Amino acid sequence: MVHKLLIVVCVPARNEEKNIANVLVRVKMYADKVIVCDDGSTDLTGKISEAMGAEVLRNESPNGYGAALGVLFRRAAELHADVMVTLDADGQHEPAEIPSLADPILKGEADLVIASRFLNGGETRSMQAYRRAGISIITGLARAASGLQLTDAQSGFRAYSRAAVQKIAPVELGMGASVEILMRAAEEGLRIREVSTATRRERQARNPVYQGADVIASILKFISIRHPLLSYGTLGIMIIIIGFVYGSYTIQLYAAQSKAVTNVALLSQAIVTSGLLLVFMAIILFTVNNAIKESNK
Repeated sequence: MVHKLLIVVCVPARNEEKNIANVLVRVKMYADKVIVCDDGSTDLTGKISEAMGAEVLRNESPNGYGAALGVLFRRAAELHADVMVTLDADGQHEPAEIPSLADPILKGEADLVIASRFLNGGETRSMQAYRRAGISIITGLARAASGLQLTDAQSGFRAYSRAAVQKIAPVELGMGASVEILMRAAEEGLRIREVSTATRRERQARNPVYQGADVIASILKFISIRHPLLSYGTLGIMIIIIGFVYGSYTIQLYAAQSKAVTNVALLSQAIVTSGLLLVFMAIILFTVNNAIKESNK
């Protein structure tokens, strides 16, 4: 028997009744199956999606972008999808580009394909300056954390191989899931590629400051857990150095005044102790991480 390839397009959505029908009409042309995760919508997003023939999975309350993606990843894994494509429900992505994202996966050349808005100078003209700056900062941090040479770490238009769907389902609930997926993909050694995309229109974030902070917090959390010596260890050593500086200052005051300055001495001791605790914590986390990795081999 010849295995029929299954391309599943997954759409996380919340309160998108104005856009979802138009998106699904165009998506169905390139998908064997369409799944919508209705993340606690208070409008007709779910009912419209069902009427359009999509399978609808519902979160009873708004759990976040990452939570919706997690639901979609699990369903795609259950279906044994050969390719899972994710795109936003607001109409900013062009469904006609789905074949170009799926093609490297179907050819066995990639496990994760990202539709980049900035590849080869393809930056969208409609994007506001603050969003360009924010995405640039987040992409830079994601590159530093993962070692990947990316141009767009925040694109929600992506394609995943069956192996990727099984290995890198996100656990972050918010927008940080977008970079969590990339860092976990790098950790798993998956093959990642970017292709240029022509964004139809830019989504306006409901709260860009909160979303940006959420993503950056996810990156820092990933680094702290996966690379404790680099994060906690480095911070601990810096704190110890500051404590020694205060200690040196205490000695200088004693030499000049022939009496100990108790407050400065105690502050120096407290700072050095805090730094040592961070270094010990880094060593413990490093040991635990290595033990977990060895047990999983």
